[in-house]
Amino acid sequence: MINLKAIAFVDYENIWTSLLDRGYELSPEQLVRFLQLYAERNNISLLAVYLYANFDREEFWRTQTTFEKTNVFTRHVYGKNNYSSTELRRNAADLELMLEAQEILLTRASTFDMYLLLTGDGDFLSLLRKVRAWGKDVKVIGIAGSVHHALQPFCEEDDLLQWILLEKHDTEYHPEQDLEQGIQVLGTLQVRLPYVASTKARAALTELLGRSISQVKEFIRYTLKEDILTEKEHPDLNLKIGKTKIYLLNLKNPKVQKALGSLYEEVSQRQLKLTLE
Repeated sequence: MINLKAIAFVDYENIWTSLLDRGYELSPEQLVRFLQLYAERNNISLLAVYLYANFDREEFWRTQTTFEKTNVFTRHVYGKNNYSSTELRRNAADLELMLEAQEILLTRASTFDMYLLLTGDGDFLSLLRKVRAWGKDVKVIGIAGSVHHALQPFCEEDDLLQWILLEKHDTEYHPEQDLEQGIQVLGTLQVRLPYVASTKARAALTELLGRSISQVKEFIRYTLKEDILTEKEHPDLNLKIGKTKIYLLNLKNPKVQKALGSLYEEVSQRQLKLTLE
C-alpha cells in the first residue's frame, strides 16, 4: 500500500490548554510520540510538522528547543506580552497557521495528499474547506469535548485525551528521589549568582539532574508544596518590567539543612544579603 503524504499543523496552545482544563499537562515528547504513532497506524508518511505558539508563555519554557530537536518546525507568535507597553494580539497564532497552510497549499500542493490539523478551534473551518476544494484530504485531531461543532465532520475517532489516558508510562517520576541533589544544585546557584531566577533554576536542574522539562516542573511544584522552596518577586532595574520571579531555599527546613551540609552557612549569608539589598 502506498503511504499517504501528510503535513501536520498544530495549534499548540489550543491543544495544550484544552488538556490542562482536564488536568493533564501535555509535554512536547508526548505530542511528538502521538504524531509518530498516528502516522504509523494510519499508513501515513508525515513529511513535516508545523507548530504555532506564543513561546514567551512561562508554561512553554524551553519547549521550543525541545520541539526543534525532534524536527518540528516551530513558529513563535507572540500574543499577550508581559510588557505593559505592548499591545494584545488576539488569535495571532491562528492567523499565522492559516497563512502558512494556504501558502503551502498554493505553492507545494503536489508534495502532499493530506493535511492533519491539531486543534479544536472552529475558526479554521474556512481553511479546511479550501484544502478540500483543492482535492486534498483533511483530518482534525482534537480533545474530546473541546472541538467546535463546525470541525466535527473532519474529526475521527483519534483523540489526544484518550491517547494520554491509555498511554503506558515505563517509569513514574518521583521528585523526592532527586531532592538532595536538587537542593544542592539550587544552593550552589544561590552562592554563585546575585539571585536565582526561576528560569535559571529550571535550566540548571534540567541539565544537572538529567531530567525532562516536565519532570523538573514537577520537582519544583513538589518542593514548593513541601515548603522546601519559596518563590518571590525580586526587583531588577535591568529588566524592562523591573522585576522577576526568584526561588529561595527554606533554610529552616531540616531536609534543606541536611542536603546543604557545609554549604549551609554560605547560602544563609547570601540569602541574608539578598534580603538587605
